[in-house]
Amino acid sequence: MGKFVVKPTAKGIKFDLKAGNGEVIATSEVYSSKAACEKGLDSVRKNSAVANIEDQTEENFETKKNPKFEIYLDKAGEYRFRLKASNGQIIAVSEGYVAKNGCLNGIESVKKNAPEAAVEYAE
Repeated sequence: MGKFVVKPTAKGIKFDLKAGNGEVIATSEVYSSKAACEKGLDSVRKNSAVANIEDQTEENFETKKNPKFEIYLDKAGEYRFRLKASNGQIIAVSEGYVAKNGCLNGIESVKKNAPEAAVEYAE
């Protein structure tokens, strides 16, 4: 079972979503308060389960409605995804994946783990 790990940073507070094996599968932005971070976490829980997948690496890709996972190539040529809430705001991002299949597996892992994930607070 996955879990959200909420932790302070130099500039605020953020969360990582970890799969059952401990791998980080998605990361949030840095929030200014714990309450804002928890709202972001709840948004990932709610939106990830119903989000469409928009593959921006395909030619003439179909634009999907929010909430959605957007798959894109970063500057290093790696596949990444970002989860956008229904208001279009980015609420979680992935690490880089060498293969698109790894990126798709990451999305499936977020969809599976986020809705029921426990929350752990790191110091």
